Amino acid sequence: MASISDLTFSLNAIQWINVLADPSDPDGPSLWRFADPTFVEEYPDVLAQIRDAGFELTMMEVLGTQTLQNYARMIEDAGLKVSPGYVQVPLGSAHGGRLEKGTFERAHWFDGVRRKAEESNHMGLSRIFLAAEVDYTGVRWERPAVGFDFDQDRLDEQVELLGEAVDVLNAEGVRPGLHNHVGTWVETEAETEYVLNAIDASRMGAAFDIGHLEWAGIDSRAMLEKWAGRVQDLHVKDIDLDIARRTREEGLSYTKATNLGLYREPGLGGLDLHGILGALPDGFDGTVLIEVDRASMDPGESAIYTARWLADARKS
Repeated sequence: MASISDLTFSLNAIQWINVLADPSDPDGPSLWRFADPTFVEEYPDVLAQIRDAGFELTMMEVLGTQTLQNYARMIEDAGLKVSPGYVQVPLGSAHGGRLEKGTFERAHWFDGVRRKAEESNHMGLSRIFLAAEVDYTGVRWERPAVGFDFDQDRLDEQVELLGEAVDVLNAEGVRPGLHNHVGTWVETEAETEYVLNAIDASRMGAAFDIGHLEWAGIDSRAMLEKWAGRVQDLHVKDIDLDIARRTREEGLSYTKATNLGLYREPGLGGLDLHGILGALPDGFDGTVLIEVDRASMDPGESAIYTARWLADARKS
């Protein structure tokens, strides 16, 4: 089994960009600051805080307001390297209708995937996290973590589109790993395993999100052991298990669960991260990307706290 001291860790900048629009209103809307055209000016400082906290790697995230070359210079200037990025595939029927093969719309549906392949190659990465689209207005955003409104035909459509995205990435030398995400059409254990079984291991690995597995009531350690031969990278987040349970039982929305404090810095939630990561196979050579989707403290302090947790974990 894997030892934490031998694993490669990265830190996502998400705690700087997933913030409340009004910090004084805990029930208010959130901002996704990667989409904010002014964030590019703040990005170098965020990267510097990640480095100063003690991390050498951060997740690849090229903003739409910068070129690849500009991003590469920004990473180099920060003294960091990047770990695999993230790409999501929208569902055609959720955006006007199913996409027929050979159509203009179908061909361009994967332009974002091609862009991520290009970014990965430019930054020297050969793997990526691949997920179904997060729809902030969708029914699963309002009723997450329980497989709400399941439909087999819809899941098959998602599998078909994910499979085509896999082929696009493979053609460019980038190996995707399936990424489960609460609030999408691939969030439950059954849905995640259905996709993994539908797309051959030679084409796609597994890149689970530990926190999202547990939020959906899935035993993450058992999933790592079951799919050990395909796990290539991980997202790791700690969560408040009581809020996760309430989400499932009381029908809390994704936003409500986040605002209540679902996400925690490592060690401040209820997950046995040491035991879970220990379930990785010996010699695991992927990246473990730590995420604090909503910091419980100042984002910079959150990064420092997370780095200290990691340093202690490596000693234990």
